[in-house]
Amino acid sequence: MNQRIEISQTGSPDVMQLVPLDLPEPAPDEVRLRHEAIGVNYVDIYHRSGVYPVPLPSGLGMEATGRIEAVGSAVQGYAVGDRVAYGSAGPGSYATARNVKADLLVPVPDGMEAADIVSFLFKGLTAHMLMTKMKRPTSDEPVLVQAAAGGVGLVLTKWLTSLGISVIGVVSNEEKARLVKEMGAHGVIVAANEGDMAGLPAKVRAIAPRGVPIVYDGTGASTFRASLASLAPFGLLISFGNAGGVVPPVDIGELGRMGSLGIQRPSLFTMMADARERKEASQAVFQAFKENRIPAHIHAKLPLHEAAEAHRILESRKSMGSIVLIP
Repeated sequence: MNQRIEISQTGSPDVMQLVPLDLPEPAPDEVRLRHEAIGVNYVDIYHRSGVYPVPLPSGLGMEATGRIEAVGSAVQGYAVGDRVAYGSAGPGSYATARNVKADLLVPVPDGMEAADIVSFLFKGLTAHMLMTKMKRPTSDEPVLVQAAAGGVGLVLTKWLTSLGISVIGVVSNEEKARLVKEMGAHGVIVAANEGDMAGLPAKVRAIAPRGVPIVYDGTGASTFRASLASLAPFGLLISFGNAGGVVPPVDIGELGRMGSLGIQRPSLFTMMADARERKEASQAVFQAFKENRIPAHIHAKLPLHEAAEAHRILESRKSMGSIVLIP
């Protein structure tokens, strides 16, 4: 019997329930995918907690990989037994199997472990967007990565440094600092509490006296002010997450007074809505993994029925790298 994690109300991880799943035959433009591994991403927590509202009841999870076991009548280019992955099919990947629109799938290169794929695909797509759709970093000046030991942070740090970009990583403890240094970071700053974060801009300027041209901040409210204050004149804060709370409204005039700064709020789903962009970005991520430019660093593998525990670990912000569910 197929099963999935479902929520009928928003709230803590306790609202997640494992329930039977009666899958119909795939629609003409769909395939049925038997999942081999499922990625856990912070957007799943936003859906569960209600930060990003979803119709209820709802599944959770945006990312998985597996093998096709049934093909809709209008699907071309895929066959039963093909190994594929996806990262933008809407909530519902926390399941043993799922019907997915075929145009959202990407073929999986040979020789890749299922858990590795979901440890880096969604996060790699996010990093690719941050590096190519926003202001582009250069080798002339370092950039700052908040939560550099997190899922996206590790991928972004290693990919940037592999391209010759100097990265200053911000982490919450020394163990994470060692891991981020292994990813090639030029400098690492430990900010374990609110006081440390307040002192971050001075520590950044000890490394980059003018400040940095770009800050990548997936944490949100708890790091927002320190990130802004770490920017060089005309610098850009790229805010792409809310793990530390939703960023409050900003006085646009203050950005001018702080040095003609800019803020950008990208969404991966804008890029993934375009089929050509989705294909090209996915190919770039897989190629980067093959070239050892991005890591498959897995903090924990848990069975599907322990999805709530996966969320608790991720929300604790003590994890390093990715969390993977195995159905």
